[in-house]
Formats: sequence, structure tokens, C-alpha cells
Amino acid sequence: MSYLEQAEFGSAALIRTFDLRYDLLSALVERWRPETHTFHFQCGECMVTLEDVALQLGLPIDGSPVTGVTAFIEPVALCYQLLGDSPNDDESNFTSLKFTWLKAKFGQLSANATEADLTNVRSYSWGSAVLAVLYRELCRTTKPSYEHGRCLTLSAIWRFIGCHF
Repeated sequence: MSYLEQAEFGSAALIRTFDLRYDLLSALVERWRPETHTFHFQCGECMVTLEDVALQLGLPIDGSPVTGVTAFIEPVALCYQLLGDSPNDDESNFTSLKFTWLKAKFGQLSANATEADLTNVRSYSWGSAVLAVLYRELCRTTKPSYEHGRCLTLSAIWRFIGCHF
């Protein structure tokens, strides 16, 4: 937890798993309008703002943008390069890594591990990245061919964030 606090992820780390209300999530997705990035309700339009993310998740919203590789040709090689190992086919679909695999492989630090310096992590606008992913995934879920599920957790978190009319 001290490392997460050092990186200013302490508040977000305290979010625990919870049961997803698929009926509520479906209702939110049905009311999402990609062209305006708002939810349309009988009482008016509602949106998740950057301020909501900052206040509710405690993530920094000032600083450098979070960017990275959006596509890569050899995910196994990249994973091995960055982590020194890569999961089997049943342990990842290479859009994400399973925590069970990460914990099994890296749950205990080796005897020669060095202290982690995470002070630079807080110089990034992680709240902006979370909001961008939420918007992107909500827009994707409105497409009939999209497999629902990727934004469910973020949408579920949103219901705790609140909205502005």
C-alpha cells in the first residue's frame, strides 16, 4: 500500500470488487449518446466529468498525458521484454493480463529486488486516462457488434461517482 500511496493511487486502490448490476449497466448504456458523451434521462442530460473522477477516485488530473502503444504486432515478445515472462494462451488474451497470473509469477519479490521509485508516476494525469477509457468503452458498447463487458467495471464505478445536470 505504501507504494500505491507514493504513486498517489491509494484512494483508487481502496476500491473493492462489488457485484455488477447488469440491469443498471444496460440501462446506462442504452441512454449513452456517443455524439455528446452524455447520458440522456427524462430529467435531462448527465455526464461524468474530470472533476468527478478526481474527487471520487482520488486520481491526479493535472500533469502529463498518459500515452502508450495502442497496438503491437508481437504481444508475447513485448510482455516478455517488459516482465521477463509471458502468460500461456489460457492466461491472457493480450488485451489484458490476469491478476492470478501476475500474482503467481510476481507475488513475491526476488531476494535481489531493488526498492521501487514511483514518485514520477504521480506526474501523469491518470484521472484523464480513466475518463477517456470510460468514454471510449461506453461509445463502443453502443455498437451492436461490440462484445459488452470491457467497460462494465468502469460503468459500475461511475454510478458511485455521480453526475452533473
